[in-house]
Parts: sequence; structure tokens; C-alpha cells
Amino acid sequence: MFLEDCKVLENQKIGEDYYLMKIESKKASQHSKAGQFFMLKLKNEIRILRRPISLHYADKERNILEFYYEVKGGGTKEFAQLESGDILNIQGPLGTGFTTQLKDKKCVVVGGGMGIAPTKLLIDELKKNNEVIFIAGGRGKEALNILSNLNLEGVKTYITTDDGSLGEKGNVISVLSKVLAEEKIDIVQTCGPHKMMEAVAETAGKAHVFCEVSLEERMACGVKACVGCSIKTLDGMKKVCHDGPVFDSKIIVDVNPKENTGCNCGN
Repeated sequence: MFLEDCKVLENQKIGEDYYLMKIESKKASQHSKAGQFFMLKLKNEIRILRRPISLHYADKERNILEFYYEVKGGGTKEFAQLESGDILNIQGPLGTGFTTQLKDKKCVVVGGGMGIAPTKLLIDELKKNNEVIFIAGGRGKEALNILSNLNLEGVKTYITTDDGSLGEKGNVISVLSKVLAEEKIDIVQTCGPHKMMEAVAETAGKAHVFCEVSLEERMACGVKACVGCSIKTLDGMKKVCHDGPVFDSKIIVDVNPKENTGCNCGN
């Protein structure tokens, strides 16, 4: 983990409330993994707590970190006002990310809405030694503008939207069910709305496929010093900021699919 002052390189609005920010990071960028997150410091001292933002991408050759975020409150609104040349203090990388040390596996990555944020780095790391299928879903076309920033060459990609404005009208679960029925999948990795991930985990469980979910909880410290992000698991209470945010779906009490899987892809 690093505390680092980073220069903002870009902070581009890519939708009504969606932004893509790129910063220069000589230290943290070299140690970042897919599924981890950072605590970003606000300049307004009234807002004491840092804001947790998941890592979108880490370019280790150019020392660049990317963050994809949605403006929802005062903190993210302040981030949206950052301009090229501004300095942003970051803390991270934090947490346990996705399993990426795999070889010759067939992997399915499912991203829904803002849950697409960590999939850019995840897909890049997986496709080096594996076959990757990507299923992306959103409310509408604008919510999926970020897909143009992903490196999807060589990746079989399915797109769904609630309103049918892009790709197939529907949700990611129908596509996932079809993929699992037609192909031998080794691992499913997902990030998105909780209900979506619960359905993804259940669908993967019924197909006896190992599934990882990336949880989102309110975080105050980001370093397991408080209990703000504690969740119930079959292995006892866990802290999302440290033990996660990525977990084996079958140990999460309110995500746990009805059937356990027999895959040991993470070994």
C-alpha cells in the first residue's frame, strides 16, 4: 500500500454522470491488481473520509492508473471537478482482487453497470493465458460508453441493455445461462449490482462452476481498522476492505448459491 500524490492527466466525462480519470502514479501503478481499490482524498477538509474507488486499469509501462466512477454525492462531484495538472492523493492499492493466475482456462467475466469498472484490468490479465468471454449489461447505451475504453480484441463479447438501446434487450443472466449451457466454463467472475451478482452466483452454482464476486460496501478506513464494511460469511465475519472486495461466492451468506461448486480453479 502506498500514499502517493499523483498528477491528474485526464478527467473525461463520458456520460451524464460517468467519468473516466487517468492519473500518473509511479509507485502504486506497479503493484495494482484487478479487483483492488483505492481510497482517494478530497481537498474539501469538511469531508474527512477518503472515498473508495475501484481500480479500472493499471498501465505499468506508462505509470498510469485509471478510475471509472459515477457522480452520486458531494465527494464524487468534487472528483469530477478535477482538471489536468491537479494533484490527487491516493491510498492503495487495497484489498484482495480477482484470481488471475490462471492458465488454459475458459473464463467468463460479467460486468453490470458500474460493475464494469474493474473488468478492464481483469480481462487484460486473464486473456494473456486464457480464453475470455465477457458479458456486459447496463440500463441503456449511455451506461455502456465505457466499453470503448476496454481492450476487447480476441474476447468474445455479449452486450445487454434493459431498454434494448445497445446489444440484446434483457439482462446478463439470460446470456450467462446460455453460455454455461453451451460451453465448458472453468470460472465466472462478476462485479455489479448486488442482486445481479446474487443471480450470477446462483446460475454459476447450478452449473457447478466456481464463481468470484466483487462486493461493494460503505467503507470508512479501507484498511480493516473499523467495522464499517463487515459482512457475514460461512467462515465468520469478514471485512470487505481487507478480506475482499473479491470473495468466493459460496461463502457469502446473502449471495451463497443453493449448490456448491466442485471447481478448484483458484488453486
